[in-house]
Amino acid sequence: WETCWFKVELSIPPAWAGREVHFVWESDGEGMVWRDAQPVQGLTKEGEKTSYILTRSLKESEPHSLTLYVELACNGLFGAGKGSMIAPPDPDRRVTLSKAELVVFNRDVYELLVDLEILLDMAQLLGEENQRSFQALYTANQMVNVCDVTEPSTFPAARDLAAAIFSQRNGESQHTIHAMGHCHIDSAWLWPYEETIRKCARSWVTVVHLMEHNPELTFACSQLGLIPVLWQAQQFEWVRRSYPGLYARIQDFVAKGQFIPVGGTWVEMDGNLPSGESMVRQFLQGQRFFQEQFGRICSEFWLPDTFGYSAQLPQLMRGCGIQRFLTQKLSWNLVNSFPHHTFFWEGIDGSRVLTHFPPGDSYGMHGRVEEILKTVKNNKDKGRVNHSAFLFGFGDGGGGPTQKMLDRMKRMSDTDGLPRVQISTPDQLFSVLEKESSQLCTWVGELFLELHNGTYTTQAQIKKGNRECERILHDVEVFSTLAMAQDREFQYPASQLQQLWRLLLLNQFHDVLPGSCIQMVVEDALQYYTEIRRAGAQLQEEAVESLCRNLLQPEEGSTQSTLVWNTLSWERTKVISRPGPDGKETLALVTVPSMGYALVQEPLHQCTPQPVVVLEGDEGLIVMENGVISVYIDTMGHVVSLQLMDSKRSVSPSSCNGNQFALFDDVPLYWDAWDVMDYHLETRKPVTTVLEGPKVILCGGLRGSVRFSLKVGRSSTLTQEIILDAMCPYVRFQTQVEWKEAHKFLKVEFPVAVRSTNATYEIQFGHLQRPTHWNTSWDWARFEVWAHKWLDLSEHGFGVALLNDCKYGASVHRNILSLSL
Repeated sequence: WETCWFKVELSIPPAWAGREVHFVWESDGEGMVWRDAQPVQGLTKEGEKTSYILTRSLKESEPHSLTLYVELACNGLFGAGKGSMIAPPDPDRRVTLSKAELVVFNRDVYELLVDLEILLDMAQLLGEENQRSFQALYTANQMVNVCDVTEPSTFPAARDLAAAIFSQRNGESQHTIHAMGHCHIDSAWLWPYEETIRKCARSWVTVVHLMEHNPELTFACSQLGLIPVLWQAQQFEWVRRSYPGLYARIQDFVAKGQFIPVGGTWVEMDGNLPSGESMVRQFLQGQRFFQEQFGRICSEFWLPDTFGYSAQLPQLMRGCGIQRFLTQKLSWNLVNSFPHHTFFWEGIDGSRVLTHFPPGDSYGMHGRVEEILKTVKNNKDKGRVNHSAFLFGFGDGGGGPTQKMLDRMKRMSDTDGLPRVQISTPDQLFSVLEKESSQLCTWVGELFLELHNGTYTTQAQIKKGNRECERILHDVEVFSTLAMAQDREFQYPASQLQQLWRLLLLNQFHDVLPGSCIQMVVEDALQYYTEIRRAGAQLQEEAVESLCRNLLQPEEGSTQSTLVWNTLSWERTKVISRPGPDGKETLALVTVPSMGYALVQEPLHQCTPQPVVVLEGDEGLIVMENGVISVYIDTMGHVVSLQLMDSKRSVSPSSCNGNQFALFDDVPLYWDAWDVMDYHLETRKPVTTVLEGPKVILCGGLRGSVRFSLKVGRSSTLTQEIILDAMCPYVRFQTQVEWKEAHKFLKVEFPVAVRSTNATYEIQFGHLQRPTHWNTSWDWARFEVWAHKWLDLSEHGFGVALLNDCKYGASVHRNILSLSL
């Protein structure tokens, strides 16, 4: 990720007057040309950008001597992986500059070659049954006969032959392809956040340069980008701060309608794991930024590369002023081919959005004949609609469109035998699709990607940090709102909260929160979570002090008390713990109202109408009861029985134990951090090696607990404390794992005596049901799914829920609830 700067002094020979002169630069590192202290051209060999046009026709009045600077990065378009794109970065990577030349560019030869390329592709790809393929073939043959490569005067006649073919028009019924420039830039992936800053500049300055010479070019730009330091905004905001000259040029082209901000969210976030509130903030921050900077909000939600899409998204989109959605990621499905490219997507509340998947199944097209034909042939909604999107430009690592891509499509704008290709905008595409939408089908529920199921679990610390920081910001806002309502002098920390939210939203980018990024990005993300925790705790303390100033300053002679807050919207009765005067943990049973507090006098009240009883039985069996439930724990730490005491109904089926840890092989086909394949289920090995058997830690009263340790795999250890509190209807499992395994997958399983064909999973602001059987390929493709805080298996009158505080991967097959750890 180092940077090397080159000073390039150029002197153009006077003999090149009237010629087109390029500065050619070829290197396996990404670069950018600077001229007069401004970026002017991105250079990326992998992105087919290896030259900077100095002049299109050298005039005597133009400077013949000039100085350029080239900024060269020690990484390629797809990072710096050692031996493989998704391998860890090579710390010893070296970049080679292989060419730096001043050259004359022969535009006539270039145009002739593009003509021949299009004609030969037509001849090869349209098929023998299509007369246009033969017309293209014979025209190309005639061009070769006419053209003398040593005599440029023969070139115009050859080009006229090609123009005759390209000018033959289509009929009215021909399919129309809406081509839009595009440049998907992952905010962090195989490179750190900081490198994306330069990627944005390289890509966008190239796009702006193209627009200056191609006024028809449109460019759909999603995401708001990156932070140069801790608190600045995302991609657009970052360019505004770090490259003000470039940003001013971008704003000009936004005003002209060529550079089109799309997306509507702060970053292209993961579509599954962020909470409902986080998703709302993604739209809120994104739409607010678009309104402030460009005078309008986005009408299209643009999320082309995320690993599945929650069934709650249509409702959130509609609530944020968006009725249109574009993605292509479901074309990556490993099992089932998604049945539509243009359809209505209906969410869990009935909200619908018009949805389009570019039928070419890519957001990085190059404008070739093959891609144009695939877009039409692959379209699963032929007859219902006659328009589709075509996103062209290098992506993922940036790059964007090239002049050659535009020149190819100009020749195919309306050529008989090929679909009609027009440079368009997202609004133009969706407007015409809306007019044709009367026969479109509707897809109800989640758009589940049948791939990358491992991203629900990969990088456990990132998952934990996300959940904790979402909770912290929720609590800070509750306390601050109540404090402001009570104390007029209290200043609501709006700007600080926006900064913290934007930092959390950044970490929800679709390669960061899923964990599919290099270690360097993980370290940055964990640092940001640490900052949110620190700043959030400080804001919370300030709000509580303002809110409870009188309560925190007891009168002289009064007994010491403990202030207990409940930031949830229902009354809760719970056992709390705090360090006592002697340093030991002190427990109390308290009831706290919704969104309120309780003042608990010292000494803490430790009585309960129904205390927890802990009994050690025969053969090492330990029993804990609290009048609501009873739990039996064997010598392995398994839950051999869990009963509701009033009904005497057991949760546990006979001969099956709950809290069973199981280890699976995790060797996917390719995408290591992303995938867990269905065949991993065939490698299940129960964890059976006990390092320390169950021991009673707390003997009852307000709380009973049992602790034990297991060896997991070759080198890992797991320590768990099973806790039962007074009056509590659930058992808690506090689990610590010291993980030292490679290519292994740890889960915990709970077989239950419940029969249902569907299990229920919490999602954003709601829940979703998924089948517990594998009747169809659509069912068994969901062998590993995602959930938020709970999953539930219920039948009439009885059910069991499995809750968690930092996990997302889960599954329910038949009667076994499984949580991926």
